[in-house]
Amino acid sequence: MAAPTLLTGPNLDHLDWPFFDVSHKALAERIAAFAKSDVFAAVDHSNTDKTCRTFVRALGQAGLLDAATGSGGTTPIDSRSVCLTREMLAWHDGLADFAFAMQGLGTGAIGLVGSDELKQAVLPKVQKGEWISAFALSEKEAGSDVAAMQCAARREGDHFVLDGEKTWISNGGIADVYTVFARTGEAPGTRGISAFVVFADDPGFSIAERIDVIAPHPLATIRFENCRIPATRLLGNPGEGFKIAMRTLDIFRASVAAASLGFARRALDEALTHARSRPMFGAHLSDLQLTQAALGDMAADIDAGALLTYRAAWRRDVQGLPTTKEAAMAKMIATENAQKVIDRAVQMFGGRGVRSGETVEKLYREIRALRIYEGATEVQKLIIARELLKT
Repeated sequence: MAAPTLLTGPNLDHLDWPFFDVSHKALAERIAAFAKSDVFAAVDHSNTDKTCRTFVRALGQAGLLDAATGSGGTTPIDSRSVCLTREMLAWHDGLADFAFAMQGLGTGAIGLVGSDELKQAVLPKVQKGEWISAFALSEKEAGSDVAAMQCAARREGDHFVLDGEKTWISNGGIADVYTVFARTGEAPGTRGISAFVVFADDPGFSIAERIDVIAPHPLATIRFENCRIPATRLLGNPGEGFKIAMRTLDIFRASVAAASLGFARRALDEALTHARSRPMFGAHLSDLQLTQAALGDMAADIDAGALLTYRAAWRRDVQGLPTTKEAAMAKMIATENAQKVIDRAVQMFGGRGVRSGETVEKLYREIRALRIYEGATEVQKLIIARELLKT
């Protein structure tokens, strides 16, 4: 039997596509060097909170959180850099990707509309990996339907007072700073929502519940009980919270697609290595036409998602154009295709594919949530249709 090929990193042939420039190739080299460090070998995946803290600190020390935070709020966020970083980190470790992504999503609104004081207080600490950030939008009865939000904030002099709960909050329980969306009532529906910055040590803020999911990540329900914060922590103007949330998601939604590409590329690499070395009917699994057909489908599905993903990022970075429709297409196709690719890889591995601890088994658990968070596939279809109907 031939010895399995040692996988050391993802294939980056797509860096030759016209979406990228020299700076992205240099970034890829820095990420590859980071992946070869002792960080990945040293983390303890039995302790998710500790692992995320470790990754955040290491990413900050390596300067890789510059991409997620716009160099601590001093430069515009480059979507292609965010996507490339997520894709490469996801190939190596889902929690590394998660740790990177949340530093950007959790502070994206601060970078977009925060006061200079808030930017200076928060973004450099997040950039350096000293603080962990979170994005608190979803509620138990207000996930895809943001207009159903019940968490409320009322103005009292120079303060706002928050009451209510948020759930499915990534980094909930370990974050130092939260971007929180709450109903302030300027108008019905989404026009009556505002955005705020809340710190974990603010009186009245607490963790109501930690949430366990199939691919372990720090998740929690957070609670506000008469949580009093300075009015200077308002992001933008009252009633602009929904617009701010959507602007933030437009930046980072394509990066969810990129993370799914990383998972899918790893699954394809694992499948190729397995197929070449697995004896089957006097030859190898890779010699069977059914296997070859599956591998062909997997490669095409990945490239289809990648083209949409980096088109959306390039359109935002280079052309300066809205990417609501393009980012939705990227997220929908890349995540759905990644699910198919990983499922085929599990099938190719047979019984080994569902054994706990196998790489493809972990990928199978990792990919499922990406088809839901930051807008489920069904929501992306609605977004695409609405954008088409505007024209």
